[in-house]
Amino acid sequence: MKHILAAALMTLTAGLAHADWVYVGTQGNQLRALHFDPASGKLSDAGAAAEGLRPTWTTAHPQLPVLYTTDDQQGKEGAAVAFAINRATGALSKLNSTPSGGGGATYLWLDAPSNTLLVSNYGGGSASSIVVNADGSLGGVVSTIKATGSGPHKRQTSPHAHAVAVDPSGRYALVPDLGVDRVFVYPLERATHTLSADDAGRSWVAPAGTGPRHLVISADGRYVYVVSELTAEVITLRWDAQAGRLTHVRSQPISSEGFSGTRSAAEITRSPDGRFLYIEDRGEGTLVVYRIDATTGELGFVQRLASGGDNPWGMEVHSSGRWLLVTHQRSGSVNVFRIDAATGQLSATSESVAVAAPVNLTFVSEGR
Repeated sequence: MKHILAAALMTLTAGLAHADWVYVGTQGNQLRALHFDPASGKLSDAGAAAEGLRPTWTTAHPQLPVLYTTDDQQGKEGAAVAFAINRATGALSKLNSTPSGGGGATYLWLDAPSNTLLVSNYGGGSASSIVVNADGSLGGVVSTIKATGSGPHKRQTSPHAHAVAVDPSGRYALVPDLGVDRVFVYPLERATHTLSADDAGRSWVAPAGTGPRHLVISADGRYVYVVSELTAEVITLRWDAQAGRLTHVRSQPISSEGFSGTRSAAEITRSPDGRFLYIEDRGEGTLVVYRIDATTGELGFVQRLASGGDNPWGMEVHSSGRWLLVTHQRSGSVNVFRIDAATGQLSATSESVAVAAPVNLTFVSEGR
């Protein structure tokens, strides 16, 4: 009964909600804007929002009308860029940019309580912290932690920091590194915006050749779910916030039984209520849904379905919990899926917008 009532309330709330802007990061030289109606699920193209950068990752400030993007220009040091958002029109105005502390800036995490923007640099194999000013603009790099090492796979000749997330305690930043098969645990000093190296041996070591890519933290903060790009697995880790340590619980293949192609996984995200986990299986071109056991953190398989395009790369669940948007890097589309709030199951819709090489997206409310 509780889930039925929650679903009914979610439906009512979505019907009253304002529309959203969707900013789509790409591997081209353009940041794209889409318009999304959460009442109907209708998605439409709003044109280019910014040009002249390679915005492979985007994230929004939770209070201010500010959007942050990476600028991953190949062969150059990466950068983080701040844009002011006109919520009425969706237009962006550049505030400023700052170096990211390494090559291949690929992921951003805004730690709002400390006004710190964290960046993972894939090419540089490093994670950096950047001050966020009161107006949302960016200060300079405060700290950069560079990893060392390699792995057995041909793509593991050096460290490749692929994401970063701050744990709920605010004391640690978790950084999955595809190149060295680690989830690094870096202490974060919020008062000074500073990351420190893992001198206590807290980081979790994955089996050789795993290639940790992205992760999400459970709603209660007790578990961390890591998706491995090279082996296409979802790895459940128990998180001890007091000790700052990760413990392996279980690894599960996300590919279908009998799949003989090249295994590859891309994005992982969860529902706003923390009950369901969504993963992109890039090797098979599918979306995989799991139910999260609130007590044990264990994952139970729910569904597998086609992602609707070629090479799924990024995705995001709308705050209403009713919609999932998926980017397809190779076929060049953003597709809308409906979410059943009670079961977590996905169903494809006819809504899709063409975008060249889309890899990431961020919702921003119109906010009248």
